[in-house]
Amino acid sequence: MVTVSPREVLAGSEGCQTWDNLTLIFTNLIIPLRIRSRVVMTPMPMEIFMDPEKLGINFDHIWQKTLTVLNPLKPADGSIMNETDLAGPILFCVALGATLLLAGKVQFGYIYGMSAIGCLGIYALLNLMSSSGVSYGCVASVLGYCLLPMVILSCSAVFFSLQGTIGTVLALVIIVWCSLSASKIFISALDMEGQQLLVAYPCALLYGLFALLTVF
Repeated sequence: MVTVSPREVLAGSEGCQTWDNLTLIFTNLIIPLRIRSRVVMTPMPMEIFMDPEKLGINFDHIWQKTLTVLNPLKPADGSIMNETDLAGPILFCVALGATLLLAGKVQFGYIYGMSAIGCLGIYALLNLMSSSGVSYGCVASVLGYCLLPMVILSCSAVFFSLQGTIGTVLALVIIVWCSLSASKIFISALDMEGQQLLVAYPCALLYGLFALLTVF
């Protein structure tokens, strides 16, 4: 049996490259491509995920804003809104949707949709009322943090039905709690003394929609 090497086959075929040319192409083209693909696919260092501050998450600020929301009667420090973060609001939105899911209500789309539209409405209103103006991120951050009492209401819906006298009274208390906390932070951050009720009213309308989702 006669064996023919690949070099002889390629050398005897017309219009084909020689074995040396193929080796040269493989060396100069294929290997660098593989090396570049390895460089591109290099994973990100784990230090980025181990340090939340590099991702823009500051747990001290989240804790301070959470305590401000939990005590609506305590005066708010306007400086806490100088650094706007959305980690807490996103967490509370997901927590609200998750607790409603435990109660048998899939309302994630309504929560995100009403949050976006409500933030746009409050943003436009505050820019009309305040001389200094406010950023959209600040409005979204305040309204998101003030969803925390609504999460408490949705947790209650997991254990008992809110479609009754007790549920109605509890929902009204939560709406007042959320609106007072949000308006308190807004007037402190924007120097709008004496206008808390004017700011609390549209906030109460927004949180009333979340309460309707939770109760019904």
